[in-house]
Amino acid sequence: MESAVRHLTTLLILTGAVAFSGATLAKDLTLPKTSAEQLKSACDSAGGKFSQDAKGIGCGTNCHGGPGTDCTVYCPVEQKCDAQVIGARRPRSVAEALTKPEPRHR
Repeated sequence: MESAVRHLTTLLILTGAVAFSGATLAKDLTLPKTSAEQLKSACDSAGGKFSQDAKGIGCGTNCHGGPGTDCTVYCPVEQKCDAQVIGARRPRSVAEALTKPEPRHR
């Protein structure tokens, strides 16, 4: 449990650092409530790092299939989730927030 708290704290600190250093590059979004099982599943599929403590659950990815902090989702207990993504994306789900979409060919 202590390890999970440490990972979540690290994730939040790094998210904050990214937010202040690249505020023009990052976008903060609110997503619907998500269960721990749903977030863990989306996080595993995106190759991210899942963490959980008494205050909430979180996941961070590099947006390209590995752990990191470029794309993060944090869900306080019984509240809507907060997501931070890079670029001008507007993901509508936790899974979309944790991964970078494939480029569209015209």
